[in-house]
Amino acid sequence: MRYRALGRTGLDVSALSFGASSLGGVFRAIEEAQGIEAVHAALEGGMNLIDVSPYYGLTKAETVLGKALRGIERDRYVLATKFGRYGDAEFDFSAARVAHSLDESLARLGVEHIDIFQAHDIEFGDLDQIVQETLPAMQRLKDAGKARFIGITGLPLIVFTEVLERVGDGTIDTVLSYCHYELNDTALLGILPALERRGVGIMNASPLGMGLLSSRGTPDWHPAPERVKRACARAAAHCSQVGADLAKLAIQFSVRESRIPTTLVGTASPRNIQKNLRWIEEPIDEELLAEVRRILEPVHNVTWPSGRP
Repeated sequence: MRYRALGRTGLDVSALSFGASSLGGVFRAIEEAQGIEAVHAALEGGMNLIDVSPYYGLTKAETVLGKALRGIERDRYVLATKFGRYGDAEFDFSAARVAHSLDESLARLGVEHIDIFQAHDIEFGDLDQIVQETLPAMQRLKDAGKARFIGITGLPLIVFTEVLERVGDGTIDTVLSYCHYELNDTALLGILPALERRGVGIMNASPLGMGLLSSRGTPDWHPAPERVKRACARAAAHCSQVGADLAKLAIQFSVRESRIPTTLVGTASPRNIQKNLRWIEEPIDEELLAEVRRILEPVHNVTWPSGRP
């Protein structure tokens, strides 16, 4: 496993990390024991960053993860969780909710502190409130030792740059971006210089585009435009025709970008964890990569709306 510095946090995180949304049954129903085994497989394979949220499975993911982490030395993992999003249409970024949410997460996870405490999908909040109320409340929790670092997450990249422009350097330690550094979308590269100048650590999530880049096909709920889904389906079919796996290519592609410290993969299958770990140690098929990127070129960086207008 390769490890990279996460901005100016002083943390070295694994190039491939564990996205614990899967423990909440976000993608499919899971058995708790299997989810716990997947966490252990990730840690044994060298993944040291685990990202979760009370939103995933309506607190189920945090609860299962807490059980998985019992008895494991606290310095073996970097734990990130979130607050602010609690349901598909339930958001609360108020200072009072920030504090209560952290205490609730600490109890479910069975730990005394969170390494990276993140405002979840800030595009659904009022950015004035995020800057003036939410971030100061997070800073107070950081000062109290309940959280080591402060982060923000979301889909539209513009929310990161807008918030960063309104706060002082060092206010935000990390950003978590999803679906913007993968085979069909590399828009995250456009804001890397701004993040790097401020020493912000970057976490990339959903290297498979929440199912876009998979031979299983895109789930019905996926918000991507139909033309993106069709292009990704063509890419998957092309890989199958040559005996390759689009998911493998996608994970290899995301992980090899050294300017992005870590990429999160979400699976509650120990077998898939082990498979992903093998994949990132194998050389990428450059010829296949070029072919797939040509198929996806017409929809490159095509995304979808998220949050407030």
